[in-house]
Formats: sequence, C-alpha cells, structure tokens
Amino acid sequence: MEIIKEKQTPKRSLKRSLIVFIGNVLGIYLISFLGLGVTATDFDNIVLLVLVISLINSLLWPILTRIAMPFLVLTFGFGTLILNGLLLQLFAPDFGIEIKGAAIILAPLAMAAVTTVLSSIITIDDDSSYYRSVLRDAEKKRKNEIKDYPGVIIVEIDGLAHEVLCEAVEKGYMPTLKKMIDSDYYELRMWETDLSSQTGASQAGILHGNNDGIVAFRWIEKSNDNQMMQCSGITKVPELEQRISDGNGLLVDNGASRSNLFSGDTDNVIFTFSKIMDFGKLYNKAWYSVFSNPSNFARIVALFLADMVREIWSQITHSVKNVRPRIKRGIVYIPTRAATNVFMREINTSTLIGDMMIGDIDVAYSTYLGYDEIAHHSGVRDSDAWIALKAMDKQIKHLTDANKYCPRDYQFVIQSDHGQTNGATFTQRYGETFEDFVKSLLPEDMTMFAKMTSNDDHFAGDYTPFSRKNKKIKKEKEEQQELSDSEVIVLASGNLAMIYLTQWSQRLTYEELNKYFPELIPGIINNEYIGFILVKSQEHGDLAIGKNGTYYLDSGKIEGENPLEGFGDNIVRHLKRTSSFEHTPDILVNSFYDEEADEVCAFEELVGSHGGAGGDQTKPFILYPSSWKVSDDEIIGAENIYKLIKENLAELKK
Repeated sequence: MEIIKEKQTPKRSLKRSLIVFIGNVLGIYLISFLGLGVTATDFDNIVLLVLVISLINSLLWPILTRIAMPFLVLTFGFGTLILNGLLLQLFAPDFGIEIKGAAIILAPLAMAAVTTVLSSIITIDDDSSYYRSVLRDAEKKRKNEIKDYPGVIIVEIDGLAHEVLCEAVEKGYMPTLKKMIDSDYYELRMWETDLSSQTGASQAGILHGNNDGIVAFRWIEKSNDNQMMQCSGITKVPELEQRISDGNGLLVDNGASRSNLFSGDTDNVIFTFSKIMDFGKLYNKAWYSVFSNPSNFARIVALFLADMVREIWSQITHSVKNVRPRIKRGIVYIPTRAATNVFMREINTSTLIGDMMIGDIDVAYSTYLGYDEIAHHSGVRDSDAWIALKAMDKQIKHLTDANKYCPRDYQFVIQSDHGQTNGATFTQRYGETFEDFVKSLLPEDMTMFAKMTSNDDHFAGDYTPFSRKNKKIKKEKEEQQELSDSEVIVLASGNLAMIYLTQWSQRLTYEELNKYFPELIPGIINNEYIGFILVKSQEHGDLAIGKNGTYYLDSGKIEGENPLEGFGDNIVRHLKRTSSFEHTPDILVNSFYDEEADEVCAFEELVGSHGGAGGDQTKPFILYPSSWKVSDDEIIGAENIYKLIKENLAELKK
C-alpha cells in the first residue's frame, strides 16, 4: 500500500486467457445442452466459434463500445449482453451453430458465469487482462502532463462499525485491509457520528461540511405546511443538497462522485442521488471502464444472479435454524440486495479504476452499500454480512492493485459513515407497533400519519434501472397532502423516533405537552423499551427524561438516575445540538440500549439498525495515510471528517 514509484504495465496471463477460453466454450455448450436457444452439432465447432469471437472482440470491441456507449449507459450496461449476443449470432452460422431467442442474452451470461466459477475453483484472481484493456483506453484520454502530486480515492463501506471491522480483519475476512492496517503507511481511527447516525447526516457532513438541521433520516417542517423532508426521494435530496452546500464541497476541485447521496459539489457523477434526475450527467465517460472488456458486464450480471440465489438460501436457512432476531425479508428484497451488494459494487470499482488509469481526478468518493443492506436484514455479524465484507475486501484489493499501473500515485482512505447495532425490533418485543402505541396515549379522534417502513432508509431502490420516476414524484405529492391533513405525525429512523403534534406551528414545550396530552410523556418513558426522550422545557431548557430520572442538559443537573448512562460521553453535546435545530420534533424518542447484550430496538422492522444513539451505530472508522496531518483529539461529528480530508487534500498539492 506504499507509494509506488515505478509504475508497471499489466502483462498478459496465459493461464487466465486459457480459463476464459475454456469458460466461454463450456458456457455455450451448456446453453446448447439445456436446449435454451443454441443448436450445435459438433463440440469442435463451438471451440472454433469461441476462437474467432475472441479474435474479433480483441479487434472490434473497443470500437463497438465507443460507438454504442450512449446505448450501453442508458441501458445500465445490459446493452453489452445484447451486443455480445448479436456478435455470436452473426458468426455462429459459419460454424454450423444456430443462436436464437433468449440465447442472445443467455449465451454471454453462461460464458461469463462458467468462467467466474472456474476462476474461483482454480483460485485465479488475476485481473491483468481487464487492467490492460482499461489502460489502453485511458492512455488515449490522458492529458500530456502527469500531475506531480498524488490523488486520493475515498472508499466508504456503508454501515460498518469500527469494532465490526476489527472483528472481520481478525477473523481473516478482510486480508487487504489487514495488510493496510498492519503496515506503517496507514492509520486506523474510530470516529463518532452526530446523534443522527445515518447516511444522510453523515454524508452531508463529510461531503459538504454541513449537516446542520438534519434531525434524522426524515423530519417534519411545521413552518412549511408540515412538509416531510428526508434523506431520500428524487425531489427531496436535490433540495437538501441546495440547503447544505456552500459550493466548497469535498469534491469541488476536480473530484468524482460514485454512488453517493450527495455530490460534494462535483458534476462528475455516476449514481449520485442529488443529481439523479439530471439525465445529462448520466452519460459519463468513466462508464467505459465497465464495458472495456466484452465479458466484464456479463460477469457482473452472473454475480448478481448468484447473489440472488445466495439470499434465497439465506432466507431458507435462517428460517430452518430459527435465527433470532429475524425479520421477514420477502421477494422484493432479493434483487435489492443483489443490486447493492453486487451491481453497484462492481460499477463503483470499475469506474474508479478507470478514473485512476486516466490519472486526472484529484479525489474520488464512492459508497459501497452492500454490507449495510445485508446487516439491516440478516444481522450485523451474520454469516451473510461476513461474506459481503470478504467481497468488499476484494474490491479494495482491485483498487490498490490498479495503483501499480496508474500514471500518478493514488492514496487511499477507507472509511464508514456510521455503524449498526443489532437487536429485535420494538414491535417484536412489545407486540405492538410504535405508532399504535403512541396513538393509544392520545385522544382517539386525532388523525395520525406514520412513516416507519424499513427499506426507505436506502437510496438504492431509486437507482433501479428503468424505475418509474414520474410515479414516485406523484406518490410524494399524495403523501404530502396526507401529511398536511394529519394532527400527529410519527416517524422512525432506526432506533430514533420523532413525534410531531401538528395542530401547533411551533415546537411544543414540555409544559404544553403535559397540559394538552397528560398521558403522552409518562406513557412513553415508562415503556420498558424506551431509553429516553428529548423535550424542551420553557422553564428549564433542554431535558432528557428517562424512567427514573431527568437530565437538565443546560445546567448539567441530574435528578434521580441518569437517563443517558451508557449512551456515550458526548451524548449531551449531541442532544443539545439536535435540540437547537429549527425542525426538532416535539418529542424525540431514543430506544433503550442494553450494554451487556449490545442491543437496541429499532422502531422500523430491521435487525441491524442505525439512526440514533446506543452501541456501535455511532462508532464508524476511518483508515487514512499515516503521512497525513491529523490531530490526536477525538473525531466527533461528520463535519470534522470533512475538515480532516479537505485540509490534507490541500496539503498534497503544496
């Protein structure tokens, strides 16, 4: 992982080429044997066809992909399967082979799938042929002058806590990261999130240096006709970025954003949610590295399908073994997991390698969503999660290996935006949803709106190719009308919940809440699964109230037992900051935290959760070059990660 002074040229691997050739032959034969649209009378003819197609691809594929690039991008890569299939169909008759129907797609997929399986069996992890094809194109795009200072590639492993990272390294799942951590070239640190321990607040702080006002994953703005703002949604995130950006984001100076929530003020974006509706930015030349090899995208699709099978098997085994806690994952989750854990992961790595090979980008930031998605549904330390981290480690190895072939050196920062804490949900423990529990403490005639769903905390679903954007915009408008008509709104963000009484345009005080709804606060704090609530008193200021005590946050006085015990040394600081936001709820609720079991209970139906305080969800990590200038002080809050990286980016250019 050290600075590589002598750059190399990726060499041809005869062993790798042979495996690819055999895999391609067996792939076509398999489709023929299964009668799925390939008719071949002689196995030797398949061998000859693969030989010819290999030669044609080596000559024509770079030209074809350049011509067809807009089509390939607009089809999110699936056009490469069609292009591959059409080439096979065009030349197959010359060898007495017929390819028709679904085989146009199935044949390239089978070729890639068999090759991937053979490579795994023979333990070949040699990407030299891929690096060579990307490098060939990069050299044509490269500017004459090579920058004499290093660039920086920032990899975010979404949802990975510092402690879980250390466990994964110790168990041998992440050998690449272990090598980096054990070397003299990198420094590993834990940092602490803000109270809102979720991607929206953290990435706003990291990429823009400003997460002020982001109460949670979603919140209500009483002064704005009860508008619900949230860290997802194709209209909400662009609006949110406009609020937090001052034009000096982390990526503003020749940066690139890959699969992030916010852009960091760069226009060089792929799968960046704040600019997802700007179709002009969808076509990015960095996509070429995904399609530079004729079998690369087919391999991604094969891995995608394999991950779907793995998830089906996981659901069966979790049910048979009666793994607890467990939630119902369902059919829709199967492709969602594969999209985050495989599809977007591979796109991220390919485009980053392309950026590095050209060598112009000074800083790139890329989010890998797979672990977070799986930990939510399977558990923070489930075998599914370890497998995802093992695959993530390979992506980091691909990136660091690519550094050998780049015209300039790249330094790496590996970090997370928050962690996760395990535990059965509020509904599973209490036998009733949190919104129904709150409703039981209010007058029966009050109308309620609740948003407690488990999958809206990810922006991956809106990345799905060909998703119906107009339908989603219409749904947002219908939801807003329902919000405007509701008298009480209950929202969830992991184990953090928010209660808004919307008959009043201002935030109700502790005294007003007790006057108008005398059963509400006592009922909430006496629930055994609630840790504490945050309210604002007209007389005493900010209060954190638990079952057996009250913490007067302004004065530091504690009456009875400390309700914040076990929630971290900086919890008072975090609560006071959140309470100062304009749209803090009338009542902010944090679940209990069991230190011994290391568990919280999410108000959403999630096994692993994050969003509030308690356990590892607030303890992510950052691994940065040891040559960087970083204070030994605690790193508290995402905005300080922005400052840390921004200052060192400036130092590299001096």
